[in-house]
Amino acid sequence: MRIMGLDYGSKTVGVAVSDLLGITAQGVETITREDENKLRKTCARIEELIREYEIETIVLGYPKNMNNSAGDRAEKTEQFKEMLMRRTGLTVILWDERLTTVASERILQESGVRREHRKAVIDQVAAGLILQGYLDSLRQETGNEQ
Repeated sequence: MRIMGLDYGSKTVGVAVSDLLGITAQGVETITREDENKLRKTCARIEELIREYEIETIVLGYPKNMNNSAGDRAEKTEQFKEMLMRRTGLTVILWDERLTTVASERILQESGVRREHRKAVIDQVAAGLILQGYLDSLRQETGNEQ
C-alpha cells in the first residue's frame, strides 16, 4: 500500500505518491479547477488515484504562516481535510508545508525547467516534497534511516 501527498491550492492540487516501500515520493499530476469552491471533480479525481495506486493514507500540506499561526489558507485546508476523510474513509495527516513552493521553484530552476513550463509541475514537485518529508519522518521514528 502507498501513501499520497497533496499540495492543496486555490486553483490546483499537486499529487504525489510513495513507492511501495514508502521510501520515495514521485509527483503524479496536477489537478486544476476553474473555481476555488468547486471541488467535486477534484475529489473524484483524487478518489480515482487512490484506487489506482491503492493508497492507504493521505498527507496533506498544511500552509502555516512563518510565525506558526494558521491563516485563511490553513482553514480552507482543514475543511478540505475533513471532506477528504468523509469521502475516502482514509486517514488524512496535515503536514507543515512552509517553504515547499520556494524549494520546488528552486529545484525546477536548477533542473533547467523553463519558467513557462514550471507552473504546470510546481504543485506536483511541492506535493512530492511534502510527502518525502513525511516519509523521512516515519523512517526516523522507526529507526530505519538509510
